[in-house]
Amino acid sequence: MSETEDNNITELDSDIEEEDVEMTLMSDMVYSEGLPTYKSVRKGEAVPKVELTEFNNNPDSLFFNDGKRRIDFILVYEDESKTATGKKASVYRRKLRRRECFEASLMNMGVEMEAIQSVVDEKQFFVKMHLPFDVLCTYAEVLHIKLPIQPNDLTPRSFSYNCFTKHFYPDRELIAKETEYFTAPFRKDQLEYFYVKDREQFFTPAMRSRMAYYILSRAPYDVKGNVKKFGISKLLDGGVYKAAYPLHDCRFNVKSEEPDCPNERYLLYNEWAHPKNFYKMQPLNLIRKYYGEKIGIYFAWLGFYTVMLTLAAAVGLGCFIYGYTTRESSTWSKEVCDPLIGGKIIMCPQCDIDCPYWRLNITCESSKRLCIFDNFGTLVFAVFMSVWVTLFLEFWKRYQAELEHEWDTVEFLQQEEQPRPEYEAKCVYERLNPVTQTTEKVPYTACGKCMRVSCGIGTVAFWIMLIIASVVGVIVYRLAMFMVFSTKLRSGLKDLEPFKEYVTPQMATSITASIISFAIIMLLNQLYERVAIWITDFELPRTRTEYENSLTLKMFLFQFVNFYSSCFYIAFFKGKIVGYPGKPVYWLGAYRNEECDPGGCLTELTTQLAIIMTGKAVVNNIQEVLMPWVKNLISRHCTQVASEKVMPRWEQDYQLQPLGKLGLFYEYLEMVIQFGFVTLFVASFPLAPVLALVNNLFEIRVDAWKITTQFRRIVPEKAQDIGAWQPILQGVAILAVVTNAAIIAFTSDMIPRLVYYWALSVNPHSDSSNHTMQGFINSSLSVFDTKDFNGISKPNDNIARFNNITTCRYRDFRNPPDHPHQYEFSLHYWHVLAAKLAFMIVVEHIVYFTKFMLSYMIPDVPEALKEQIKREHYLTQVILHEANIKHFTERMKPIADNIQPQIEDPELDLAF
Repeated sequence: MSETEDNNITELDSDIEEEDVEMTLMSDMVYSEGLPTYKSVRKGEAVPKVELTEFNNNPDSLFFNDGKRRIDFILVYEDESKTATGKKASVYRRKLRRRECFEASLMNMGVEMEAIQSVVDEKQFFVKMHLPFDVLCTYAEVLHIKLPIQPNDLTPRSFSYNCFTKHFYPDRELIAKETEYFTAPFRKDQLEYFYVKDREQFFTPAMRSRMAYYILSRAPYDVKGNVKKFGISKLLDGGVYKAAYPLHDCRFNVKSEEPDCPNERYLLYNEWAHPKNFYKMQPLNLIRKYYGEKIGIYFAWLGFYTVMLTLAAAVGLGCFIYGYTTRESSTWSKEVCDPLIGGKIIMCPQCDIDCPYWRLNITCESSKRLCIFDNFGTLVFAVFMSVWVTLFLEFWKRYQAELEHEWDTVEFLQQEEQPRPEYEAKCVYERLNPVTQTTEKVPYTACGKCMRVSCGIGTVAFWIMLIIASVVGVIVYRLAMFMVFSTKLRSGLKDLEPFKEYVTPQMATSITASIISFAIIMLLNQLYERVAIWITDFELPRTRTEYENSLTLKMFLFQFVNFYSSCFYIAFFKGKIVGYPGKPVYWLGAYRNEECDPGGCLTELTTQLAIIMTGKAVVNNIQEVLMPWVKNLISRHCTQVASEKVMPRWEQDYQLQPLGKLGLFYEYLEMVIQFGFVTLFVASFPLAPVLALVNNLFEIRVDAWKITTQFRRIVPEKAQDIGAWQPILQGVAILAVVTNAAIIAFTSDMIPRLVYYWALSVNPHSDSSNHTMQGFINSSLSVFDTKDFNGISKPNDNIARFNNITTCRYRDFRNPPDHPHQYEFSLHYWHVLAAKLAFMIVVEHIVYFTKFMLSYMIPDVPEALKEQIKREHYLTQVILHEANIKHFTERMKPIADNIQPQIEDPELDLAF
């Protein structure tokens, strides 16, 4: 490369008109060359053309027409020369020039290419790429890919595979266990010391595709002055190419007859993605081999999470069954339903003017439903889930450490990951690297980075405030509709007597508000997704991992507020600040604050969780399954005219859907949000782990079926772990202890019942000498004198329903009207509040101490694995050390041979 070219800068640009060049150069994204990839064809130079060949009617071939060179990547473009006119012709000529220069640059780098026309659409052309062995060696060293040195001679770890467990694993005869090797980062000059049985099989198809995409991401396609423009992503965005993807090795439901085809896609479908295998363990090594470590680590985490959910689901189901079977025997529920107790208690109106008095026993069915979830079993289950989440995270760390070692990703982030092309394109500033003490290029100054981060934080804060505003809007809806339902619901159900006891104003308000809240959540998700991507692009993270971690944090913060805000409102705010009938608290000066049922708000929280979890699962499955399936169905229908023609492998794959730039990001996000529902509010909904388990059993197979049958093959990527999701899960686990303790203390009636049972049900507060729950309902309701209603809150006499009412009851612990401090909080209230706070402090400390002890007792890396890693490092160093000594000896031998005669001949010594 000439000195002029050495000083060139490169640019990623969008597809623009020629007359807009000046404007574009004002916002150039530039990068100083530093890798061997950056070679380009200068303007005026001869551009080598890609050879155009004919299809050989071999639909399953993975090779060029010569049958020897393997296809590592496919590029697709359309020839619009016959249809483009006027301005479109100018655009097409620019696209043609860029495509030809791009392909010429690839060939100058050593990439071999072959073009072929589509058998379905004569305007479409497919460019096949092949990386020769020498090019593969070059980029394997650039990417620090670890390759085998020698077979692993250590004792393999024990594996519980026997005549019983084999039914829960993929067929060993079809998916055999792979040979383990000692590995080391590849060095081209030490090729002879690596374990090369077959040069064509030395680099796996996943490695080849990864290196091909690395080249495509950095190959230049245009030069303007001293500015180079590069990258396949911008060519795809600009329409120069229609698609770029690696090939599947065969059809998913038909085994290839090609002798060199491994048929791994066929095996994955039959032994993993097919719904019949929902009870089987996943073939993780084959998944990793075919799709790369990033896909493999996701399915490993999802499978491990699902297995751990079985224990939580079993305990949660037991808790639910206990609550269901004891709902009829609950003393306080019986009192609500008893005509002589609940039927004689007249409750105060729950809204102003238009709401009537009502009898307590109309909430009989809702009280029974509440008993299912609000019982002592729930307390045990909440504590259990706090321990379960710690065990899940600790055992996952151990399992992840085993995968890191087995898949050679232990030191991936430090050694292998390269900067993103978008980052490289803007590197114009210089700084001193604090590690290497050398000058390096960066895309922004310290002030510029601060500005970008501040802009991102401000935008995220704005959208979070928007979500909070939407939650306030739903609350206002609840307040307004509760008045409507309280006034009209009972009269409107006269002809539907069986439903009269089930459809209460609180329940109707909760269900409709939950549905509206869910619709708002899904709408805001779609809007914020684009905003979060834009902010992250603007921040310009250096590597792909940093990019995804930054986007992950933004999306999770948004989703956390979006999905959980309504649940937090119901759990911790609704019914807590309502005043009393004569002096209610108003929202916005117009809407009376919502009250809970006499049994509490726990039923509403359960309803909210059930609707959001179920609705989210249904919508996600529709998006994940139906959308790609319908798109592929339409694509096949459009090509039905050519259905009788033999279609090559690359054209069959082109008709599939692309996975998208963010890959599995949304799959992780969906599961982490579900994890939050399972842990944060599980005290109110013990069936949450059961729903999550059922969903995940389908989720694993749906995701597997989707990427195996409906999507093009994903470009393999390296990944060490689940990234930023790990600390997010840990944060959710810590918060879950607080939320569940607070739900039991402040949302359920667990503490008031315990205070009544142990303190108020016996002498001197009661005539009984034995602890009992009888009389709890009466003690939990305060008395209000109807003469103390103010003008706004007093019910209309026409709808009051009860005549000559002098007092009514309401849910609170306040002094009666004849007390010197009437309607102020009673001593009972302060006793209950103290008990709630004491419960939270004690439970939190016990659970956190237990979590700490479990974390300390369970090491992140098993001792056996530590010893194996040390042993492998030692053997690898010995092998490489011996290789270096041998290499040094071979190089020094000619010099030693020349010196030896001089030592043996004294006359030569005298000459010196």
